[in-house]
Amino acid sequence: MADRPLQGVGVLVTRPRTQAIELVDAIEAQGGNAYCFPVLDIAPLDELEVREMAGQLNTPDIVIFVSRNAVEYGIEHTDGGKIAAIGPATARSVRAAGRVVDISSAAGYDSEHLLAEDALRQVSGRRIRIIRGPRGRELLADTLRERGALVDYLSVYERRLPAVGAETLADLECRWRQGHINVVTIMSVQSLVNLAKLLPAWCAGQLESTPLVTPAGRVLKEALDRYPASRPILAPGPGAADMVQAIIALQSTDSGIAP
Repeated sequence: MADRPLQGVGVLVTRPRTQAIELVDAIEAQGGNAYCFPVLDIAPLDELEVREMAGQLNTPDIVIFVSRNAVEYGIEHTDGGKIAAIGPATARSVRAAGRVVDISSAAGYDSEHLLAEDALRQVSGRRIRIIRGPRGRELLADTLRERGALVDYLSVYERRLPAVGAETLADLECRWRQGHINVVTIMSVQSLVNLAKLLPAWCAGQLESTPLVTPAGRVLKEALDRYPASRPILAPGPGAADMVQAIIALQSTDSGIAP
Protein backbone atom coordinates (compact mmCIF):
# COMPACT_ATOMS: atom_id res chain seq x y z
CA MET A 1 0.00 0.00 0.00
CA ALA A 2 2.84 2.39 0.82
CA ASP A 3 4.31 1.90 -2.63
CA ARG A 4 0.93 2.37 -4.34
CA PRO A 5 -0.89 4.92 -2.18
CA LEU A 6 -3.85 5.28 -4.55
CA GLN A 7 -4.69 1.59 -4.62
CA GLY A 8 -8.45 1.29 -5.05
CA VAL A 9 -9.01 5.03 -5.59
CA GLY A 10 -11.06 5.96 -8.66
CA VAL A 11 -10.22 9.34 -10.19
CA LEU A 12 -12.37 11.09 -12.78
CA VAL A 13 -10.07 12.82 -15.30
CA THR A 14 -11.86 15.57 -17.20
CA ARG A 15 -9.08 16.89 -19.44
CA PRO A 16 -9.41 16.58 -23.24
CA ARG A 17 -8.50 13.01 -24.09
CA THR A 18 -5.25 13.83 -25.92
CA GLN A 19 -4.06 15.91 -22.95
CA ALA A 20 -5.11 13.44 -20.26
CA ILE A 21 -2.54 10.71 -20.95
CA GLU A 22 0.15 11.99 -18.59
CA LEU A 23 -2.27 12.39 -15.68
CA VAL A 24 -3.89 9.01 -16.32
CA ASP A 25 -0.48 7.32 -16.35
CA ALA A 26 0.57 9.10 -13.15
CA ILE A 27 -2.61 8.07 -11.33
CA GLU A 28 -2.32 4.46 -12.43
CA ALA A 29 1.39 4.35 -11.53
CA GLN A 30 0.31 5.01 -7.94
CA GLY A 31 -2.27 2.23 -8.03
CA GLY A 32 -5.29 4.40 -8.80
CA ASN A 33 -7.97 3.84 -11.41
CA ALA A 34 -8.32 6.73 -13.86
CA TYR A 35 -11.61 7.20 -15.70
CA CYS A 36 -11.47 9.56 -18.66
CA PHE A 37 -14.50 11.79 -19.09
CA PRO A 38 -13.41 14.74 -21.29
CA VAL A 39 -15.53 17.83 -20.70
CA LEU A 40 -13.84 19.99 -23.35
CA ASP A 41 -13.27 19.50 -27.05
CA ILE A 42 -10.50 21.64 -28.53
CA ALA A 43 -10.78 22.44 -32.24
CA PRO A 44 -8.72 24.77 -34.45
CA LEU A 45 -10.42 27.77 -35.99
CA ASP A 46 -10.49 28.06 -39.76
CA GLU A 47 -6.88 28.47 -40.88
CA LEU A 48 -7.62 31.02 -43.61
CA GLU A 49 -9.64 33.15 -41.20
CA VAL A 50 -6.85 33.04 -38.61
CA ARG A 51 -4.27 34.05 -41.22
CA GLU A 52 -6.47 36.94 -42.34
CA MET A 53 -6.96 38.10 -38.77
CA ALA A 54 -3.24 37.85 -38.04
CA GLY A 55 -2.50 39.92 -41.12
CA GLN A 56 -4.60 42.76 -39.75
CA LEU A 57 -2.72 42.95 -36.43
CA ASN A 58 0.37 44.91 -35.47
CA THR A 59 3.68 43.15 -36.01
CA PRO A 60 4.42 42.02 -32.44
CA ASP A 61 7.45 42.70 -30.30
CA ILE A 62 6.32 39.96 -27.92
CA VAL A 63 3.98 37.02 -28.50
CA ILE A 64 2.40 35.35 -25.49
CA PHE A 65 1.08 31.79 -25.68
CA VAL A 66 -1.46 31.04 -22.97
CA SER A 67 -1.62 27.26 -23.37
CA ARG A 68 -0.37 24.21 -25.22
CA ASN A 69 -3.40 24.49 -27.50
CA ALA A 70 -2.37 28.03 -28.39
CA VAL A 71 1.07 26.74 -29.34
CA GLU A 72 -0.26 23.82 -31.36
CA TYR A 73 -2.54 25.97 -33.48
CA GLY A 74 -0.74 29.32 -33.39
CA ILE A 75 3.03 28.81 -33.36
CA GLU A 76 3.35 30.04 -36.94
CA HIS A 77 1.89 33.42 -36.02
CA THR A 78 4.75 34.80 -33.93
CA ASP A 79 5.87 37.03 -36.84
CA GLY A 80 9.34 37.51 -35.40
CA GLY A 81 8.34 38.57 -31.90
CA LYS A 82 9.95 37.29 -28.74
CA ILE A 83 8.04 34.35 -27.33
CA ALA A 84 6.53 34.26 -23.85
CA ALA A 85 4.77 31.23 -22.40
CA ILE A 86 2.42 30.83 -19.46
CA GLY A 87 3.42 27.77 -17.47
CA PRO A 88 6.03 25.06 -17.98
CA ALA A 89 3.80 22.83 -20.13
CA THR A 90 3.24 25.66 -22.60
CA ALA A 91 6.96 26.44 -22.62
CA ARG A 92 7.75 22.78 -23.34
CA SER A 93 5.31 22.84 -26.27
CA VAL A 94 7.04 25.90 -27.72
CA ARG A 95 10.41 24.18 -27.49
CA ALA A 96 8.99 20.98 -28.96
CA ALA A 97 7.90 23.07 -31.94
CA GLY A 98 11.53 24.07 -32.43
CA ARG A 99 11.22 27.59 -31.08
CA VAL A 100 12.96 29.45 -28.26
CA VAL A 101 11.07 30.62 -25.17
CA ASP A 102 12.33 34.11 -24.35
CA ILE A 103 10.07 34.87 -21.38
CA SER A 104 8.61 32.43 -18.86
CA SER A 105 8.21 32.09 -15.13
CA ALA A 106 10.10 29.47 -13.17
CA ALA A 107 8.00 30.24 -10.11
CA GLY A 108 4.48 29.54 -11.35
CA TYR A 109 2.13 28.61 -14.13
CA ASP A 110 -0.45 31.41 -14.43
CA SER A 111 -0.82 34.94 -15.77
CA GLU A 112 0.10 36.51 -12.43
CA HIS A 113 3.49 34.80 -12.39
CA LEU A 114 4.26 35.68 -16.00
CA LEU A 115 3.34 39.32 -15.38
CA ALA A 116 5.89 39.40 -12.55
CA GLU A 117 8.74 38.72 -14.99
CA ASP A 118 11.04 41.70 -15.56
CA ALA A 119 10.64 41.46 -19.34
CA LEU A 120 6.93 42.26 -19.02
CA ARG A 121 7.21 45.06 -16.48
CA GLN A 122 8.60 47.79 -18.74
CA VAL A 123 6.49 47.39 -21.87
CA SER A 124 5.29 50.92 -22.62
CA GLY A 125 4.87 51.24 -26.39
CA ARG A 126 5.62 47.57 -27.01
CA ARG A 127 3.31 45.63 -29.32
CA ILE A 128 2.16 42.42 -27.66
CA ARG A 129 0.14 39.64 -29.27
CA ILE A 130 -1.70 37.16 -27.04
CA ILE A 131 -2.48 33.86 -28.76
CA ARG A 132 -5.37 31.99 -27.15
CA GLY A 133 -8.89 30.67 -27.62
CA PRO A 134 -11.77 33.06 -28.34
CA ARG A 135 -12.43 33.74 -24.66
CA GLY A 136 -10.33 33.78 -21.53
CA ARG A 137 -9.12 35.82 -18.59
CA GLU A 138 -8.58 39.50 -19.29
CA LEU A 139 -6.01 40.00 -16.52
CA LEU A 140 -3.00 39.58 -18.81
CA ALA A 141 -4.14 42.05 -21.45
CA ASP A 142 -5.57 44.53 -18.94
CA THR A 143 -2.36 44.61 -16.90
CA LEU A 144 -0.11 44.96 -19.94
CA ARG A 145 -2.26 47.81 -21.27
CA GLU A 146 -2.03 49.51 -17.89
CA ARG A 147 1.73 49.26 -18.30
CA GLY A 148 1.48 51.03 -21.65
CA ALA A 149 1.63 48.10 -24.06
CA LEU A 150 -0.39 47.83 -27.27
CA VAL A 151 -2.14 44.47 -26.92
CA ASP A 152 -3.85 42.39 -29.61
CA TYR A 153 -5.58 39.03 -29.32
CA LEU A 154 -5.29 36.29 -31.90
CA SER A 155 -7.75 33.44 -31.41
CA VAL A 156 -6.61 30.19 -33.01
CA TYR A 157 -8.83 27.53 -31.43
CA GLU A 158 -12.15 27.11 -29.69
CA ARG A 159 -13.43 25.08 -26.77
CA ARG A 160 -16.58 23.08 -27.39
CA LEU A 161 -18.93 21.15 -25.17
CA PRO A 162 -18.43 17.51 -26.17
CA ALA A 163 -21.27 15.31 -27.34
CA VAL A 164 -21.48 12.43 -24.87
CA GLY A 165 -23.49 9.32 -25.68
CA ALA A 166 -26.15 7.83 -23.42
CA GLU A 167 -24.11 4.63 -23.02
CA THR A 168 -21.09 6.55 -21.74
CA LEU A 169 -23.22 8.49 -19.26
CA ALA A 170 -24.93 5.33 -18.05
CA ASP A 171 -21.56 3.61 -17.55
CA LEU A 172 -20.22 6.58 -15.60
CA GLU A 173 -23.27 6.70 -13.34
CA CYS A 174 -23.01 2.96 -12.73
CA ARG A 175 -19.34 3.27 -11.74
CA TRP A 176 -20.09 6.23 -9.48
CA ARG A 177 -23.03 4.49 -7.76
CA GLN A 178 -20.81 1.47 -7.15
CA GLY A 179 -18.24 3.64 -5.39
CA HIS A 180 -15.62 3.63 -8.15
CA ILE A 181 -15.42 7.43 -8.53
CA ASN A 182 -13.77 8.85 -5.42
CA VAL A 183 -12.07 12.02 -6.69
CA VAL A 184 -12.79 14.46 -9.51
CA THR A 185 -10.01 16.47 -11.19
CA ILE A 186 -10.82 19.85 -12.73
CA MET A 187 -8.33 22.12 -14.51
CA SER A 188 -10.41 25.23 -15.28
CA VAL A 189 -13.65 27.01 -14.46
CA GLN A 190 -14.96 26.16 -17.94
CA SER A 191 -14.26 22.50 -17.24
CA LEU A 192 -16.29 22.65 -14.03
CA VAL A 193 -19.17 24.41 -15.80
CA ASN A 194 -19.16 21.83 -18.60
CA LEU A 195 -18.92 18.92 -16.18
CA ALA A 196 -22.03 20.10 -14.37
CA LYS A 197 -23.85 20.34 -17.73
CA LEU A 198 -22.78 16.92 -18.97
CA LEU A 199 -23.21 14.73 -15.90
CA PRO A 200 -26.39 12.75 -15.29
CA ALA A 201 -28.47 14.34 -12.54
CA TRP A 202 -27.48 11.79 -9.89
CA CYS A 203 -23.76 12.22 -10.62
CA ALA A 204 -24.05 16.00 -10.64
CA GLY A 205 -25.54 15.73 -7.18
CA GLN A 206 -22.43 13.89 -6.00
CA LEU A 207 -20.17 16.87 -6.75
CA GLU A 208 -21.19 18.26 -3.37
CA SER A 209 -19.70 15.28 -1.56
CA THR A 210 -16.95 13.99 -3.87
CA PRO A 211 -13.51 15.59 -3.30
CA LEU A 212 -12.47 17.80 -6.19
CA VAL A 213 -8.78 18.46 -6.95
CA THR A 214 -7.73 21.49 -9.01
CA PRO A 215 -4.58 23.54 -9.56
CA ALA A 216 -6.51 26.81 -9.90
CA GLY A 217 -7.72 29.08 -7.12
CA ARG A 218 -10.47 30.36 -9.41
CA VAL A 219 -11.83 26.81 -9.73
CA LEU A 220 -11.68 26.42 -5.96
CA LYS A 221 -13.82 29.53 -5.54
CA GLU A 222 -16.26 28.51 -8.26
CA ALA A 223 -16.66 25.05 -6.73
CA LEU A 224 -17.43 26.49 -3.31
CA ASP A 225 -19.86 29.00 -4.81
CA ARG A 226 -21.71 26.24 -6.63
CA TYR A 227 -21.37 23.53 -3.99
CA PRO A 228 -20.93 25.15 -0.55
CA ALA A 229 -20.57 21.81 1.21
CA SER A 230 -17.99 20.47 -1.24
CA ARG A 231 -14.35 19.70 -0.46
CA PRO A 232 -12.21 21.20 -3.22
CA ILE A 233 -8.47 20.68 -2.79
CA LEU A 234 -5.83 22.98 -4.31
CA ALA A 235 -2.97 21.12 -6.01
CA PRO A 236 0.46 22.82 -6.07
CA GLY A 237 0.39 23.01 -9.88
CA PRO A 238 -1.28 21.71 -13.04
CA GLY A 239 1.31 19.03 -13.83
CA ALA A 240 0.45 15.37 -13.47
CA ALA A 241 2.86 14.96 -10.53
CA ASP A 242 1.32 17.96 -8.76
CA MET A 243 -2.22 16.66 -9.20
CA VAL A 244 -1.31 13.17 -8.02
CA GLN A 245 0.54 14.62 -5.03
CA ALA A 246 -2.65 16.41 -3.99
CA ILE A 247 -4.75 13.26 -4.42
CA ILE A 248 -2.29 11.23 -2.36
CA ALA A 249 -2.32 13.89 0.37
CA LEU A 250 -6.10 13.77 0.35
CA GLN A 251 -6.04 9.99 0.60
CA SER A 252 -3.66 10.08 3.54
CA THR A 253 -5.82 12.50 5.53
CA ASP A 254 -9.34 11.53 4.49
CA SER A 255 -10.40 7.96 5.15
CA GLY A 256 -13.54 8.53 3.09
CA ILE A 257 -11.80 9.04 -0.26
CA ALA A 258 -11.58 5.36 -1.16
CA PRO A 259 -14.39 2.84 -1.04
